[in-house]
Amino acid sequence: MSVQMEVWGDYACWSRPELKTERYSYDVPTPSGARGMLESVYWHPGLRWHIDKIYVMNPIRFTNLRRNEVKSKILASAILSEANGKAASYIDRNEDIQQRATTMLRDVHYVIEAHFEMTDKASASDNPGKFQDIVKRRIKKGQFYHQPCFGCREFPAHFHWCEELPPCPKELLGERDLGWILWDMDYTNPEDIRPLFFRGTLRDGVLEVPARDSGEVRG
Repeated sequence: MSVQMEVWGDYACWSRPELKTERYSYDVPTPSGARGMLESVYWHPGLRWHIDKIYVMNPIRFTNLRRNEVKSKILASAILSEANGKAASYIDRNEDIQQRATTMLRDVHYVIEAHFEMTDKASASDNPGKFQDIVKRRIKKGQFYHQPCFGCREFPAHFHWCEELPPCPKELLGERDLGWILWDMDYTNPEDIRPLFFRGTLRDGVLEVPARDSGEVRG
């Protein structure tokens, strides 16, 4: 069953994995990022989301942001030691501070078209019609488990049920090669989790996401 959720916000950043230190966003949401927004509205072990299409409703615009961050992380072992009354764990801001630049999207607006399939964890009382009604009701009411975001927690996403697709911006008419885009992570082997990629093409503002078994998704 198909679901269309319209999302919009001020900023977005889906970081490219090939650029590690300085964050640089993809031109469009990644399928895994779009799936995360749907799961933030409704997640259930009895269903699995699949992204079909992503409609880009605003022209693609970038902006830059520079922030002070820290380069270290507190180890779990240090937290445990502090909990047991031993040495205190903290990060020295003066020593660990460093500036990082982020190239991100601004004034973003999308429509996520997706479907779900039942999993073996669904109970006997679960069925596609039930899940469809729950998802539609939650989207229309603006309900969520945690705030949907555009790649980073500081970039919240507003959303509602999409009744009718807005027109495609003139700037996005035609075809645009987006290069290799992260499709999702392959968790088949927990000992060897691998990223999966596909070649993205934006046609008249629409990114069609291939299925895993289409032959277009590569590890």
